[in-house]
Formats: sequence, C-alpha cells, structure tokens
Amino acid sequence: MTARELTVPTTPAAKVTTDPLPARYANVQERVAQAAKRSGRKPGEIILVAVTKNAAPEQIRTLLDLGHRDFGENRVQVLMQHAAIVEEYFARQRLVPAGRPRNGGNGESLFETADAKLRPAPTLPAGRDGVRWHMIGHLQRNKARKVVEFTRLIHSVDSLRLAEELQQLALRRDQVIEVLLQVNCSGEAQKFGCPLPAAIPLAEQIGTMINVRLRGLMTMAAEGKPEDARPAFARCRDLFEEMATRGVSEGPFNLLSMGMSGDFEVAISEGANIVRVGSAIFGAAPTGPERAEPVEPDEGEDSVES
Repeated sequence: MTARELTVPTTPAAKVTTDPLPARYANVQERVAQAAKRSGRKPGEIILVAVTKNAAPEQIRTLLDLGHRDFGENRVQVLMQHAAIVEEYFARQRLVPAGRPRNGGNGESLFETADAKLRPAPTLPAGRDGVRWHMIGHLQRNKARKVVEFTRLIHSVDSLRLAEELQQLALRRDQVIEVLLQVNCSGEAQKFGCPLPAAIPLAEQIGTMINVRLRGLMTMAAEGKPEDARPAFARCRDLFEEMATRGVSEGPFNLLSMGMSGDFEVAISEGANIVRVGSAIFGAAPTGPERAEPVEPDEGEDSVES
C-alpha cells in the first residue's frame, strides 16, 4: 500500500490544500503491518496507540474520522483535555443523521475489529464509543484518581506504592484497573521504571491485588538509531516470557508495550504487541524530541518515585 496525501477539491479561485496526517497515518499502519508480517504475525495482533501529547484538536478529530480508537497520553491534565475533545466529537456525531457515514465511511480501524483474532489474544475491550485511552507517562500517586476515570490501560506502574494507591482507588470505585509494569530495561538512570532485578518480585506482589490486574510489561529504549533499541527490547521480551511462564498474574498476562516513532518496527520484531507512536503520525513536536516529556510537579511528595 502506498501512502498518498489527500487533496481537498477546490474551485479555481481557491487554494489547493493538503492534510499530511492521513498519509502519515496510512504509512505508519503499513509499516506496522509489514513489521508484523516479518515477525510471523498478523497486523491485527499489534495495537497501535496514537500518542496525542503534541496533537492539535483538529488532528485528533481527523484520526477519529479515519477510524482510529487507541490513544495515549503522557500527562494527566492533557489526557483529560483530549478525552474531552473526543467526547465532544462523538456527541456531535450522535446528532448526525443515520444515513451519513461517520468513521471515514467504514466504521472500523485496523485494530478495533481484530481483538477476536489476536495471538496470543491480547484483548483489551474498548471503552465508551469504542475509544481506549492509554496512560503511558510517569504517573504520580496524587494524580492517580483522575487517571482511573479516563484510562483503559495504565502502562507506567513502576512501584509498589503506586500499585497500592491504584488498588485503593479501584476498591473504592468497585472496579478492576488493568496495568502494565514499566521496567527500565535500558539501565539509564534518568529513565523511570522498575529495575530489572526487582521486576519479578514486584510483579508477584501486584499479582496478589484484587482490583489491580497486571496485563504485561512496558519499556522504553535509549535514544539512538533504531537498531540501538534492540537489546533493551530483547531484555524486556525475555522478562515478559519468564513472567508469563511463572504465572505472576492470575488473569491474562499478554500485553508487551514497546516501541515509539523511531523504533517501533524493531520493537515489533522483538515481540511487542502494543506500540506507542506520536510524531510519526502527528508530525514533529514543536519543541524538543518526542522522548523529552517533562514530569508534572508532584504535590506533597517526591517527584521521582522509587
């Protein structure tokens, strides 16, 4: 499939405008599909999370029109703002006459209809209007309450204290919160994530919690060329497979979140079934690299949790 820019028809007096986002999105979908095939899997086995932290509201709406339904955010406040944009979009859509196409004409996305076919069945039921919000950034305990109201999957649980806070919140809300354990597989001091040697004991502790369901692992590789990320992804995959064999969680343990715009194809080749892609879809960030996400200041506790 060749991605092409979509040209909006105009009158002779009007300027021809193009929106590069559909072409970038199609290109990412094709790259995901090809990477999956090279690793012996089907494209539907990979969940593409569109990271919206640098996306404009109209870009989010465009992606919704194209049928995409998995979105990720690094910061709690931005997640809430963008979730409101999505809610407004669907509220407007519900007012549209039934005969008018809504989601780009087909009502489906590459990953929305494939849950029943996934191997090894990394199912993740959708929320309201089919949208699934993923919290992918560092989560502080005093922000956790807001996150559980909007988020389908939390990728960044990296301490027992945070898991315990989520357990208490979920218990009070009488719900189950699904999470991934973030592991620091690159060994970088500035990276968040549980250290590799502590990952299995922490996973076993989380696995005993009634209202927190551990679904798998997440990691970030060091910056560099795509192939430079392979060792960190391989370490995370090996740990993921060991944990799955041990049965650290009573429920399904089958989600492996690895890879960003610069290295998601390598991540898929190493076993990722969730990739988190921002700039490759929405365009380059206006300031700083995609990985340089500032941490929201904590209120009443240390900014870095151990």
